Amino acid sequence: MKTYEAVIKRIKEVSKSRDMTICDICLKAGMSPSNIYAIIKGRTILPKIDTIKRFCEGAGLTLREFFEPEYFNYRDDD
Repeated sequence: MKTYEAVIKRIKEVSKSRDMTICDICLKAGMSPSNIYAIIKGRTILPKIDTIKRFCEGAGLTLREFFEPEYFNYRDDD
């Protein structure tokens, strides 16, 4: 799994676990949902950490919690 694929997977997991839409999370964070949708649709494969951090703030979790799943503990060339 590539890093951007793992980020997409995690965004969807967080949104589902919070029972919120991606749009709701982004608006709560005071950011445009288009930034996250660009990641999900593959238009942005190198998301800025600040974008992920703001998404996390809207979802009520830390960056550490966001990157906690085991599937982030791999190398893209594996």
